[in-house]
Amino acid sequence: MLPGTRFRIALAAIAFFMSANSFASSHAPLEVDELAPGVFVHVGAHKALDAQGHDDIANLGFVVGTRCVAVIDTGGSVRTGRALLAAVRVRTALPVCHVISTHGHVDHVLGNAAFRGDGTAFTGHANLAASLERSRELFARDYADDLEPAGDASAIVAPTNAVTGTQQLDLGGRTLTLRAWPLSHTDADLSVFDDASGTLWTGDLLFRERLPAIEGSATGWLAVDSELARLPGVRHVVPGHGAITADLAGALTRQDAYLRTLVDDIRAALKRGDAMQDVIVKAGHAQRRDWQLWDETHPRNVARVYQALEWE
Repeated sequence: MLPGTRFRIALAAIAFFMSANSFASSHAPLEVDELAPGVFVHVGAHKALDAQGHDDIANLGFVVGTRCVAVIDTGGSVRTGRALLAAVRVRTALPVCHVISTHGHVDHVLGNAAFRGDGTAFTGHANLAASLERSRELFARDYADDLEPAGDASAIVAPTNAVTGTQQLDLGGRTLTLRAWPLSHTDADLSVFDDASGTLWTGDLLFRERLPAIEGSATGWLAVDSELARLPGVRHVVPGHGAITADLAGALTRQDAYLRTLVDDIRAALKRGDAMQDVIVKAGHAQRRDWQLWDETHPRNVARVYQALEWE
């Protein structure tokens, strides 16, 4: 390599680090923990979607390779996305080559706009683009202040890379394996597995402490959970909400207890001919003591499952 070339590369590196440090200092970085070498996680708060701070309730993070960085979910506002980007910049000046959305819910995707830039690919389930399009008007209306400019639906970033089945992403020295799942929590759920550390990012296929929210299919979710529990090589689990765990099977067993109780209770109620308003009061309530945000989430879950199961 010519000496002048080395000099130009050195100058470019210095400029990049100065730019990265300037960005991090002007945006308070999100607090992250290093779960394993090169794997950083931010654990969101257990708050309702209409509460102050609702844009920081999901688990987010990033994985650093030798060539570039993959960000996994970006939070419920552009502000949160910028704070996550600042956290990336505190730890590395490598470019963000991938932003991966585990599904299309507002608390996981509105921060995507903070990562728009040359060479960044936005990745999600093959159904994610359609999911975001269905939600675009609602997000722009009900979460206007979480977008920049406020209420601007163009700030909702759709995927440029769609996953059907499985797909691998090379970050340099480490590979992420992405898997698209059938109808379960939603119709666009994606898991991410970091082979190097054995870290599985489940997105909202796994809830801990906070009550699972059903948009897709409770019975489909139970089937997906049985497959998730058999995944090999998992040493760390990052759920969509709640504490990180090393016990994937145990966490899924607890979640399945809620889903199974809900399905069984509603099937029995339908067989008796109970009206939905009566079922909401009774179905699944044996599980109430085990979960946070029950009143905010459970009635909607009952309504969705009741409507799905009455056509079995």
